[in-house]
Formats: sequence, structure tokens, C-alpha cells
Amino acid sequence: MKNLYIDFDGVILDTLPPVYKLAKQLNLDVKTQTKEIGMLFSKIDWEELIEDSVDLNDSVNALSKLSESGKFNITILTHVNSLKEAKAKINFLDGITSDLTIIPVPSGVSKTKMTQTVGAILVDDFSGNLKEWEESGGTGVKFTKEKENDCKFINITSLEDLISIF
Repeated sequence: MKNLYIDFDGVILDTLPPVYKLAKQLNLDVKTQTKEIGMLFSKIDWEELIEDSVDLNDSVNALSKLSESGKFNITILTHVNSLKEAKAKINFLDGITSDLTIIPVPSGVSKTKMTQTVGAILVDDFSGNLKEWEESGGTGVKFTKEKENDCKFINITSLEDLISIF
């Protein structure tokens, strides 16, 4: 079985657009004002945000299918800015499959520092995380809503694609 790590925001649920919209309303630049954005993330009602977020390309169902395939040890590896955010994500994922592990990664800490990367797969929507992952001996898979032609990584639009790729 392969170790498979899956990001939450932008892969399982589309939580980021509402946060970025709020940041824009507050005149915050998500690329340069990282401290302020982190504070914004920590103040959000994550239970409500998750409840209002869209499941990306049937990712919740796909998690069950990945588990049923027997090919992967599945772990959700997600950046968090607060314990409230971590708790909301854990509550959402609870019960999707019986063998799901969840690792909340503090914002500002590389996902590569939280687990063994060698030979492991990371599915993420952020290329920076995938680059670090591959530099640490893992395989990076980029999740996108629609196929990217010029992607430097294996590119998928459905988590189910992992069953046939690996």
C-alpha cells in the first residue's frame, strides 16, 4: 500500500474563494500580507465555512472509493491557522472512511516536516507544497478543477484518478 497524503482546502472542499473574497473586501493582499491573512483565517467560523463550501469534483465520494481500492494508506494533511479550523475539518471528515488519518499542519510549517515523504504521494492544489514534497523524495500530484496543460506535476481533476495512476 502506498502512503497517500491529501490536502483539504482546494482539493476536498472549495473553502478558499470565500476567504479570499473577504480578504479583498478588507483590502488584504493574500500574497504579501501573510500575517494578516493568517489572523483572518483564525477568526473565521470554520464550521459555517465548511458547511457552505462546495465539494470539489466529488472528492468526498472519491475518498471512500480510494479507501475501498485497498491501494492506499490515506491521510489528510492540511494547513490550519487555529485549533477551531482543525476541529472543524476533523468533524467534517469524521466517518467518511473508517481508516482516514488527519494531520493538521500549523500554518508556516512545511508539510514535509510532518511526515515521511520518501515514496509517498501528496495531492495538493498548491505547487509550492508539491515542489517541496518532491524535493524531499515524494511524488507530487496537482489537483485542479480543470486539467492544466502546462502542469509540472501529475495533474488530476478527480481524486478517483489516483486509482488508475498508481
